[in-house]
Amino acid sequence: MNLFAKKQPAAIPAHVAIILDGNGRWAKRRGMPRTFGHQAGVENIRKVALLCSEFGVKALSVFAFSTENWKRPQPEVDFLMKLPGEFEKKFADDFKKHDIKVMFSGRRTRLSPENLEILDRITSRTADRAGLVLNICFDYGSIVELTEAVQAIAEDVKQGDLLPADITSDVIASHLYTKDLPPLDLFIRTSGEQRLSNFLLWQAAYAELWFTDAYWPDFGRAELIKAFDSFGKRDRRFGGLKKG
Repeated sequence: MNLFAKKQPAAIPAHVAIILDGNGRWAKRRGMPRTFGHQAGVENIRKVALLCSEFGVKALSVFAFSTENWKRPQPEVDFLMKLPGEFEKKFADDFKKHDIKVMFSGRRTRLSPENLEILDRITSRTADRAGLVLNICFDYGSIVELTEAVQAIAEDVKQGDLLPADITSDVIASHLYTKDLPPLDLFIRTSGEQRLSNFLLWQAAYAELWFTDAYWPDFGRAELIKAFDSFGKRDRRFGGLKKG
């Protein structure tokens, strides 16, 4: 039976972002270490990416590791730093089959040369694909992203390539990691927390927010359809009023 031959969502957002929260608590409830939850969380990225691909979503951004996550216990950080390699080995065939393009957003200064090589290799191998863009935000923080964008724009001004008066919101957006992605439509956070947590702050300006109590490893088809159905019922006016 086709996994996707079930209920389809009422609306399909072009760009979905998800904070993958609750992996550690999910594992704790099962008497397992936090790393067990992170492993399950990585597996769920694959499942949800395939669902989004089948539903026709254009881009899926997932918050995999934040600039603040370095503060976690070293064994947990060490485990998380191994995940890009596992990701490449386990999911390459599925993503090739579904024509999924993978990109990575985040700073590169703290990652190991080995991980940078893995991220670049995945990006290069999937660059020409035309399906869903899976944007994995790894060592990502919106404050860092915006700071880097301001620094790059300031350098353009310093070099005489840009006048201060010419700095517009479009110019700023063109210096963000997500410059090639559609505008963010739907922002999801799992595990019951209701914060943006330094994730895609600029991009989320007019995104619809949806929160669920489900821990990330338990987030699947049913929850995704709930989120999309809720999105379809929203009256999106972008600060204006509808005619009529």
